[in-house]
Amino acid sequence: QVQLIESGGGLVQGGGSLRLSCAASGRTFDRYAMGWFRQAPGKEREFVAAISRSGNIFSHADSVKGRFTISRDNAKNTLYLQMNSLKPEDTAVYYCAAVAGDYYYTQTRALGYDYWGQGTQVTVSS
Repeated sequence: QVQLIESGGGLVQGGGSLRLSCAASGRTFDRYAMGWFRQAPGKEREFVAAISRSGNIFSHADSVKGRFTISRDNAKNTLYLQMNSLKPEDTAVYYCAAVAGDYYYTQTRALGYDYWGQGTQVTVSS
């Protein structure tokens, strides 16, 4: 089992940047494929980015491609989401998620994840 705690959210002007972090408990962080999702008010939770256990395989949603970058540091048990060129439509609660898998496994579906953090609010003003 793994516990996840997100941080780094906040209020930023359009065009600005934020870096989200997701700290994982335990010593088995590198056994989990990780993902970022977001949920805006009145909308379903949507995929943002995913990364494999190795960190070498990753994917990003088309809506954030070229602006957001997912990465991980297995030595620090931490997942990151670098968000640049933020837009008001990026406003949402951002969640990190974990699922055990093979070394190069990635998952883009929310239902495919077993563990979730509590979320961190990102608000982008116009």
